[in-house]
Amino acid sequence: MDTATPAAANGTTDRTLSASLLRLRVKQPFFGALALFAKYEVTKAVPTAATDGQTVFVNPDFWNPLTSAEQDGLLLHELLHAALGHCWRRGVRNPQVWNIAADIVINGMILEDAQAALPKGGMRDLRLEKFGSEEVYELLQRDFSKLPPLSMADLIDTPGDDGSEGGTSMETMRRTALAGHWRHALEQAAAIARSQGGDAPAGIRRELAALDPARLDWRSVLWRWLVQTPCDFAGWDRRHISRGLYLEQLEGESVRVLVCVDTSGSIADALMRGFLGEVAGVLSAYPHLVAELWYADAKAHGPHPLTRGAEFPAPVGGGGTDFRPFFESAREALRAKPSERAVAIYLTDGFGTFPNPAPPLDTLWVVTVGGLDLEKFPFGETVRMVG
Repeated sequence: MDTATPAAANGTTDRTLSASLLRLRVKQPFFGALALFAKYEVTKAVPTAATDGQTVFVNPDFWNPLTSAEQDGLLLHELLHAALGHCWRRGVRNPQVWNIAADIVINGMILEDAQAALPKGGMRDLRLEKFGSEEVYELLQRDFSKLPPLSMADLIDTPGDDGSEGGTSMETMRRTALAGHWRHALEQAAAIARSQGGDAPAGIRRELAALDPARLDWRSVLWRWLVQTPCDFAGWDRRHISRGLYLEQLEGESVRVLVCVDTSGSIADALMRGFLGEVAGVLSAYPHLVAELWYADAKAHGPHPLTRGAEFPAPVGGGGTDFRPFFESAREALRAKPSERAVAIYLTDGFGTFPNPAPPLDTLWVVTVGGLDLEKFPFGETVRMVG
């Protein structure tokens, strides 16, 4: 598709497109500033509107009958797809489900933050739109029968967008340059909005937070969080060199890891085992980490020794969610060795009763997709279990 900006492919569409951009600059400083960083093309090569991550394409036959508010909404829809990298963030995900997930998130932003309208048939899901696109995708994946229909795909793939080997180094460079372009654009738009007494809209901030690699790659966070636990090392542990593992040799006491899994009914068995398997993998690689496992709903059940390769004990629970019993049980378990260094990892959706005051125990909350907003956890560090 030719992405060159046309002179006047359709006079009416060009005029109304310019009018829409002007309205955004006057009424919505953030979106108006962001719109300056995109290219626009009027073309009948797309059925309605679309973007390849760089250019916004609009079909005049679809665009012209829309009201001015709907035109603003459609323009913003494609602009945000581009600015938030939805064309290349898909990776190997199902293209249709990914497009639906991104549409839900973006339409929520438009109606919540931009006060624009959507053309007839615009997708909306009040329950899902508050999450990041990757989270919405995971939630939609759970039940394909409940997928809303996708009236028209509007994310144009380019070579390598699916994360396959087919992407050339040139295409990789293009995507990297586009990501930098839009990151700069979002920063500039936020700065302009702040200069006029506003800020980046809440929906944009949520989606950008979801783009944080630390929130997407929960496995890396888990490993980094445990391995970087403060402790003293000296030299290499020569027992592991023959296996190709250059692990530091621990001096002094080991680190005790207290693992708790929410069994109130919100954690699927496969999810639980994937999480426990990852924890066990860390323990196997770093012998100074010694772990115990609890299951917890309204009560705490445990502790059980947790080692890689061993069968996990059968989950116990099914009642309501209360985080206090685990932390009380952990306090009792640690009382015998008060000087022992310990950390806690809690897998949960976050909907439960937290202890108050916060316990004096370093805690990592691994939060399932669709769970409590990470900012609402009253203590500890948080990571979303996406993928």
